[in-house]
Amino acid sequence: MTQIKKVVLAYSGGLDTSAIIPWLKEQHDCEVVAFVADVGQDPEELEGVEEKAIASGASSCYVIDLKEAFVADYVNPILKTGALYEGTYLLGTSMARPIIAKAQVELALKVGADAVSHGCTGKGNDQVRFESTYAALAPQLAVIAPWREWSMKSRTDLLNYLAEKNIPTTASAEKIYSRDANAWHISHEGGELEDPYCEPTEQVWTWTKSPEQAPNEAQYVTLNFEQGVLTAVDGEAMTPYNALAYLNDIAANNGVGRIDIVENRLVGMKSRGCYETPGGTVINAALRGLETMVLDKSSFKFREQLGLEFSHVIYDGRWFTPLCEALLAASESLAKLVTGEIVVKLYKGHATVVKRKSPNSLYSEAFSTFEEDEVYNQKHAEGFIRLFSLSSRIAAMHAADQSEEK
Repeated sequence: MTQIKKVVLAYSGGLDTSAIIPWLKEQHDCEVVAFVADVGQDPEELEGVEEKAIASGASSCYVIDLKEAFVADYVNPILKTGALYEGTYLLGTSMARPIIAKAQVELALKVGADAVSHGCTGKGNDQVRFESTYAALAPQLAVIAPWREWSMKSRTDLLNYLAEKNIPTTASAEKIYSRDANAWHISHEGGELEDPYCEPTEQVWTWTKSPEQAPNEAQYVTLNFEQGVLTAVDGEAMTPYNALAYLNDIAANNGVGRIDIVENRLVGMKSRGCYETPGGTVINAALRGLETMVLDKSSFKFREQLGLEFSHVIYDGRWFTPLCEALLAASESLAKLVTGEIVVKLYKGHATVVKRKSPNSLYSEAFSTFEEDEVYNQKHAEGFIRLFSLSSRIAAMHAADQSEEK
């Protein structure tokens, strides 16, 4: 094995990556550079993270602000595809991994590292997402995945290891949940959630109000889109990240964005997770509502199929692939028409589209009205139906002929 001289570690400041820094130095006798991605997680998670990394043995720590790029270059394109993993999950963890891993690779090349490392476990999806990005962008870099190599098996093992190394940590063995947060969402796993027959307690949720505790009066929010991209909220132009942050606050207060699912992991097992995506739930509902105004039946059907396929592409960590590029190009083409204004009603956990308008709308009151009109000849439907059902008519006639022959 080639001697590793310098490794860039995707570092969070949590227990796992705090233990990885001294382990890397011990096992590989190498310099460790800590890399922290700011993708909009709670600012408290980033407080003192550089000092913590240095105290754990890192030679340096880079905190890179990716918030705006994350929303503009990853969240927005994914939203245009309509991707919902297994019909429910808005892909908050998986959509952040490509930009994090890409920035990690770029830093590794910049500082002259010959390896990259991450704190993903051997049971999860994230190891695939990170390492697929490494392979696509810098296959020459060695990859070190400590959870697949070391002998430690539990939080207690990690705490004991840090104590032996005299490395301070604020973590404790009593941590119940595994959480991952960014500007789009926060995920919760572990604790009582490992029993799928156990309803989540309120201590699981950290961002949104429960629907029961949400305000008793509905709140309305207006979203403006241009070619599938949110450009203004409540009449005020905003950057992609600021628009999301604004909607996160409003939607979380109204109990919007909670889901509790059992999903199929890429590695084969099922896992149970609770996700909070307040602002994202509102944006997704609004965008889908706008699509119903401007996309014809065949285009809308194709967009639905595209979204289903893309949900697996992003969940499985295949962002930097030709298939991903092709699907994104298709969604961009369809989104050229998705311009307009949507009003969403927020009430006790629900985000409901109640008003919609677009300069590209295919909706015509003159044609669809139940009142008298002068543009639609209902007699025309007879010929259409006869042709539309012709194959069924022929099949029935064929079956009748065969029956008579018997």
